[in-house]
Amino acid sequence: MNSEGDFNVSFGYQCNGHESGSCEVPNKCVIVPGLQLHKTSSFSCLSGAALSANATLANTNICNGLIAAEILPSLDSPTSFRRVPSSPSCSRLDILSSSLQSSMSNLSCSPSSPSDPPENDSYMLKSMSQSAPSRSEGFLNAMEVQMAGGAAGEDRVQAVCSEEHGWLFCGIYDGFNGRDAADFLAGTLYETVSYYSNLVEWESKSDAIRAPDGLDLDGSLQYILEDSSTSPEGNFHSSKSSNKDLSVKSFGNESLCPKMEISCSHRQAVLDSLQRALIQAENDYLHMVEQEMEERPDLVSVGSCVLVVLIHGNDLYTLNLGDSRAVLASYDERNDLSGNKWLKAIQLTDSHTVDNETERTRVISEHPDDPATIVAGKVKGKLKVTRAFGVGYLKKEKLNDALMGILRVRNLISPPYISTQPSLNVHKITKNDHFVIVASDGLFDFLGNVEAVELVHSYVLSNPSGDPAKFLLEHLVERAAESAGFSMEELMSIPAGMKRKYHDDVTVIVIMLGTNQRTSRASTCLQV
Repeated sequence: MNSEGDFNVSFGYQCNGHESGSCEVPNKCVIVPGLQLHKTSSFSCLSGAALSANATLANTNICNGLIAAEILPSLDSPTSFRRVPSSPSCSRLDILSSSLQSSMSNLSCSPSSPSDPPENDSYMLKSMSQSAPSRSEGFLNAMEVQMAGGAAGEDRVQAVCSEEHGWLFCGIYDGFNGRDAADFLAGTLYETVSYYSNLVEWESKSDAIRAPDGLDLDGSLQYILEDSSTSPEGNFHSSKSSNKDLSVKSFGNESLCPKMEISCSHRQAVLDSLQRALIQAENDYLHMVEQEMEERPDLVSVGSCVLVVLIHGNDLYTLNLGDSRAVLASYDERNDLSGNKWLKAIQLTDSHTVDNETERTRVISEHPDDPATIVAGKVKGKLKVTRAFGVGYLKKEKLNDALMGILRVRNLISPPYISTQPSLNVHKITKNDHFVIVASDGLFDFLGNVEAVELVHSYVLSNPSGDPAKFLLEHLVERAAESAGFSMEELMSIPAGMKRKYHDDVTVIVIMLGTNQRTSRASTCLQV
């Protein structure tokens, strides 16, 4: 791909680089070096790339234009990482909340519902940030972070890391029916997770978090964490909490909580932070939609899939709603007769679509009085995904009533039909883990888990300083063009919107794991 404008987003980050200056890799992806690698870090570098297919407005109008005007431009850095100060509390949410106070009675004063978190989680963001512990007290502690991000069609992507403190936050928000929900997540979710990480740690110091038999977290969530078995394609059986239908998995050879180690309560605190932050963001967003739906009724149908990958020390956490995926490439302990290692592709996330029989059965069983829960392979004939952020018209009757004509769901008998209950996973990174592919579903329309892992692995062996995320997108464009009977140049020249006939918006992040070398030069065979 010769044109610099072919991809909407392209960024990279290399840990433990030179102390000053930046280096350019051959594919023009600028990599800004970080600090000396902290010995607790489990990632060595990452690259991100995204390609749009959908036509969408350049800027969102939600929250009276505040998201577009105040927050998103500071997150957009499509060609490189750069250092940004990390405020001691939720500064972005502070701005958002106070700016909307007069017109929205404060953004996070959303009415509670039976699915809301406990009452003590429904603070106003303004008052929360004034009383919250400083960020330096939470596990996402850093006075200065590295950040990159950008937009491609209705997709949003962001990556935030503190190499000094050994953590990395990556988010892919795959919007649909518009970009507003994805924009909202890109503008607020990281800060919300940061706040709740501080809050949970603060609660822990106040003895609010207990870890007896049930390992419950102040009654807010209760996780049952146990090992999961995997198949070569990465399909695994999740263990669910007894009272929250919360899918949580543990990967690795050891139990997550052997002998009640201290790290067990910390892992639960991280999971709790992610869960509570997502619920807060959902409540805030739908409340905002209710305030603005008279002027913009289209907002009630706008939603987004959510995929968050958080690496903290040796733990890799994932949160997902929808059909984006995180796929881990890991070496098997066994070698073949030639001494070659086997590389496994392990899917770390569930797929929340009607094609997943478990999800399909769940949705139907939750609406026994509605014979039209699944219509034409979609929930209420509207969405293929069964869990998503936003999309309020399938969750609240009054939001559905804002739509006119054929857009309105005629028989909304027992909402909500789309769940906001995420799947949460935790994996302990080992020396055998090679890299993680984090991507929206557009990538997997053309590539399976194994093929994607094989492509990245072969590429980084031959191009140790190259950009594997961009390489995956180039391969996808080639595959999509071939399928449509076009050349790559012809496909890339098709205007956004029309291009959606041939491929979806696609966002990819490749995170290389390990602290020594970016790639392993051992001869490998891919396990099928």
